[in-house]
Amino acid sequence: MKFQSDYDRWHARNQELDPGHDDASTPWYSWLEQVLGDVQGLRVLEVACGRGGFLKRLSKAGARAYGMDFSFAAVRLAKAKTLDTDPPVPACVVQGDAHALPFPDAVFDVVISCETIEHLPHPEKAVGEFYRVARPGALLYLTTPNYLNFMGLYEIYSKFRHPGRKGDQPFDRLQMFSQTRALLKHAGWRITASDGMVHQLPLIPGRNPVPLEGLDSNVFLRRALRIFAYHYCLIARKEEV
Repeated sequence: MKFQSDYDRWHARNQELDPGHDDASTPWYSWLEQVLGDVQGLRVLEVACGRGGFLKRLSKAGARAYGMDFSFAAVRLAKAKTLDTDPPVPACVVQGDAHALPFPDAVFDVVISCETIEHLPHPEKAVGEFYRVARPGALLYLTTPNYLNFMGLYEIYSKFRHPGRKGDQPFDRLQMFSQTRALLKHAGWRITASDGMVHQLPLIPGRNPVPLEGLDSNVFLRRALRIFAYHYCLIARKEEV
């Protein structure tokens, strides 16, 4: 499929540009490390695990870690990365489609989806699949870019101003925090907490935005201003039967 080969090239190109890059050093993974808690012995699935940086951290923390990605190149790199420890901490990494996860019903204690649903043609199917493979009582940790903020409005303006401009990834969609919440609720998830990461202002067109330093490290402030954050973060639970 076209998207699959596009993502194979995308992951291979980024790996070649910076082979030593820690792909777990992003704002959304920083948030996850703050809120995830003890994963020792838990069966944890990361959907769209990319090149495996956070999957490696999950395995080292004692989780029974499973990773899935649409890209064969990402799966190959993730398998190698999780084994690149002393001693090795292997994770189960498979190729698959988030719209139809290759796992049985009700098997995972935790499902993680970071910056993924905005790259899917049918996010409602994926969120339903997250629900299907989660056991009753399981938690979902999901992040996605939120365009109801200054950076997002600038992105929308840029798309109208330069309609031919292509994004970094092969497929991308503008997503509002309210749409993300509606997707989860419709699939059956009960949202238990929301948060936000990365607050910044695009003051000068064509220049890097000005970061509002201190907000992300202040839990109270960033949660109070979460609907204006560039990355909207949600924790949801699958209710017990």
